[in-house]
Amino acid sequence: MKYEWRKAEKQIYLPKKMSLQTIPNYKFICLSGQGNPNNELFGEQVSALYTLSYALRMKLKKGELGEPFEYTVYPLEGVWTSEKAPGDGPIDKNELIYQIMIRQPDCLTKEDFLAVVEPAFQKKQNPSIKAADFIEYEEGRVLQTIHLGPYDNESETFAKMHEFMADKQLERRNTMGNYIHREIYLSDPRKIDPAKQKTVLRYKLK
Repeated sequence: MKYEWRKAEKQIYLPKKMSLQTIPNYKFICLSGQGNPNNELFGEQVSALYTLSYALRMKLKKGELGEPFEYTVYPLEGVWTSEKAPGDGPIDKNELIYQIMIRQPDCLTKEDFLAVVEPAFQKKQNPSIKAADFIEYEEGRVLQTIHLGPYDNESETFAKMHEFMADKQLERRNTMGNYIHREIYLSDPRKIDPAKQKTVLRYKLK
């Protein structure tokens, strides 16, 4: 039976309200960058992450890495900060610093990842494919909720998260080094009205 994260991991990826969760150790293919996410490089990096993720998915589906395993590729995620961080108010997108990633099944290893890099590069000729890395990270205790609407309006949802933390006496801390928050993209902005976009916003907690 096909493993679908939308059904199997609803509490992680589809929170119905402001919720506290404990995020275990996950594996990711990731790329780092700086600048406006509307620029060409960001699009190239997103494409590279999906190319590698689908290459690994096909190997697992065919049983080339053990028992055949079919699954839905996980959504794109990103951790963000800026040159003038911390802050969740209006920012200059050209000053953004990010690491974007796609989670991978637990059964995959860095060796599995490295084995698909060169074939994927030869097929797509996308230089970001060779810049990608395979990492593991345990985020631990987090506060998260779904933001409905355009990315530019996320500050409204962040304000609600700050109110929740103040009420519950919770404190935010940086994630994956010096990044302020995590976003998980549940909608494809190319195919949906911005007002209907769904994005998980997450803070790591002390």
